[in-house]
Amino acid sequence: MSADKNLHRQPTRVNRAMRERAQQHRGVILWFTGLSGAGKSTLAHAVEEVLHTQGCRTYVLDGDNVRHGLCADLEFSAEDRVENIRRAGEVAKLFLDAGVIVLTAFISPYRADRERARQLVDAGDFIEIWCASPPEVCEQRDVKGLYAKARQGMIPNFTGISAPYETPESAELVLDTAHLSLAECVERVLRLLAERGVV
Repeated sequence: MSADKNLHRQPTRVNRAMRERAQQHRGVILWFTGLSGAGKSTLAHAVEEVLHTQGCRTYVLDGDNVRHGLCADLEFSAEDRVENIRRAGEVAKLFLDAGVIVLTAFISPYRADRERARQLVDAGDFIEIWCASPPEVCEQRDVKGLYAKARQGMIPNFTGISAPYETPESAELVLDTAHLSLAECVERVLRLLAERGVV
């Protein structure tokens, strides 16, 4: 008998709706996607800071931070990127069940992976936000020198250089992070959350 036939979901006595009532806001997944240097992490943390000051329960799942722990065993092959985002999606789903506004900042280069994460939760619980900065701007902003290393062949499978990025086709919010200020981007995210009745 396979192990999965011996697994059963444990019923809970405190559910998501009860948690959301207690904290007076909905949980939601804000999925920031875009090239390295497009401003995903900066924006996610800035939005979180504002929401936190408003008394919201929040958490940022940052791609680099997750790869130091949960995904430390993964490389950057296409297969490992898929698994990285699969794990991120499952963790985000757990935070959602806890009633948290979870902000994820992952390149998540493949449409299929982003769609798989969306399908884990109910309609309206997943908001895709594309930080749509062109590669040349991202490269200019690259304080870590990653693009230069990738062009020298020192970093294989680097998104935008030697690995593809599949742009979103139906993101709930598209932000031109090359031209909009951080404050403007934060305001647009917060406006969308208000329109969706999250906060």
